[in-house]
Amino acid sequence: MQNFKKQIAEMLERHVEGLDSAEILDMVEIPQESSMGDYAFPCFRLAKALKKAPALIAKEIAGKLEGEALFEKTEAVSAYVNMFIKKEAMLRTALAAAIGEGSRFGGSGIGGGRKVIVEYSSPNIAKPFHIGHIRSTVIGNAINNIYAALGYDTVRVNHLGDYGTQFGKLIVAYRKWGNKEDVEREPIKTLLAYYTKFHDEAERDASLEDEARLAFSMLEQGSADETALWQWFRDESIKEFSRVYRLLGIDFDSYAGESFYSDKMGKAISLLKDKGLLKESDGAVIVDLEEWGMPPALITKKDGSTLYITRDIAAALYRKEAYGFHKNLYIVASQQNLHFRQWLKIIELLGFEWAEDCVHIPFGLVSLEDGVMSTRAGRVVFLEDVLRRAIERTREIVLEKNVNTDNIDETARQVGIGAVIFQELSNNRIKDYVFSWDKILNFEGETGPYIQYSHARASSLVRKGGEAAAAAAARPEALDLSYIESDSAFGLAKLIYRFPDAVLEAGEKYEPSIVARHIVDIAQAFNKFYHDEHILTDDEAEKTAKLSLVLAVKQTLKNGLGLLGIEAPERM
Repeated sequence: MQNFKKQIAEMLERHVEGLDSAEILDMVEIPQESSMGDYAFPCFRLAKALKKAPALIAKEIAGKLEGEALFEKTEAVSAYVNMFIKKEAMLRTALAAAIGEGSRFGGSGIGGGRKVIVEYSSPNIAKPFHIGHIRSTVIGNAINNIYAALGYDTVRVNHLGDYGTQFGKLIVAYRKWGNKEDVEREPIKTLLAYYTKFHDEAERDASLEDEARLAFSMLEQGSADETALWQWFRDESIKEFSRVYRLLGIDFDSYAGESFYSDKMGKAISLLKDKGLLKESDGAVIVDLEEWGMPPALITKKDGSTLYITRDIAAALYRKEAYGFHKNLYIVASQQNLHFRQWLKIIELLGFEWAEDCVHIPFGLVSLEDGVMSTRAGRVVFLEDVLRRAIERTREIVLEKNVNTDNIDETARQVGIGAVIFQELSNNRIKDYVFSWDKILNFEGETGPYIQYSHARASSLVRKGGEAAAAAAARPEALDLSYIESDSAFGLAKLIYRFPDAVLEAGEKYEPSIVARHIVDIAQAFNKFYHDEHILTDDEAEKTAKLSLVLAVKQTLKNGLGLLGIEAPERM
């Protein structure tokens, strides 16, 4: 795709002293207001070297750029050189890229096939897959999709919480109050009830905590009875989790959870010992991090059992050895910030340069309208319930509005799930929010269903235009684009052209909301174009030119939704 910004930097290099094109490229801006040009170059930095006022420098540069074939006009406004790209150049470039690259549009080869580990979702087995887990799950899936589109070889890891003292508690609870039939009938809700009961009883009888610690210690030592119960809990949990993942359309390459590293922690602890990082503290073993302003990291408890951080150290060592990763990304809630700061410092202290390639990507928390969720208290909203309710609500709307669809159930699934996912990804990931049924099932405004509807509207226009017109529209290089002359059409073309930049920025900042906001802008601009223009005109040349822009919109919206993990219905 023609890179206008790079061309501008190369042009300016001929007229700007003391700066090369790479430096100029970093300085070129995209104005927020279209009236200020498609690109702008600030001249403040040149004032000292040229001993002139920035406004005068801008005027001189604008004059030298007059007559360049790329520009419709250039002008100096205060200290800025504002540049307006010729409409036909922008249109032809945007349409050729979006239509020509098809499903690849928006991506690039910048990753060069380098390996990126993306760890996300990671629910605890034997506990509810609740609404709080949706954040890691869909943010991680979107980041994975974005990195794959940018040419990286991604590995999707679901680091299950399938180890730790909570399993000692569950084993004790099951032996005291559980039965096999109840677990097999409703695994997660039953196991949650046992876990909740354990904590209620432990408040009255503290010896239960000792029993739980002993049970987990037996599990770590490979006791057959404890291991069999743990494996059963794990298998039943994954069956339930898989239903939710199927609803969301999410797959993983690895379900290697904490337990996978149980036989690899010895190596990690030996490395820590060899580096002289371990200290004894009241019978436990720690790494002292006071020098770096952090509390000590507990590596093993008094009874010798391990903790999250021990397993995370072992996991990082394994992943580097097994995958040779370029980046190792952890999509985990912001409440774990201290844990990851401690863990990363330990990796650094072990002397591994690749510590800087390990990145914790935090996100804000979900709370309920009546307070924070609590698994121990049994106060949770099951994610599967949210997804199925969203589908059912969508189905009601489809029937109410007599939506034109070949398959009501399939459309309800696509739109209902899309609404929930987009709700999660449309705002900055670090923001906390309160879960509300009304908000998550609201399909009005800047929502996933709005973008899906815009895609379906574009699809409908292409169908109504006829096969011959659609085939001609798919070859924008052969079309007379002078028929596309409105400001709304040009603004839409600019947004399509800048879609790959939005994808790249989203990858660099680990921020899927950048893609979400950009496709909202495209959908809004398309609907303005739709209302401003008569697209399916009697003039065949005009119709095919405008349908070419519609095709580009259709492809861009589909690709953007796909990066977010949302389907794009052809009919709505």
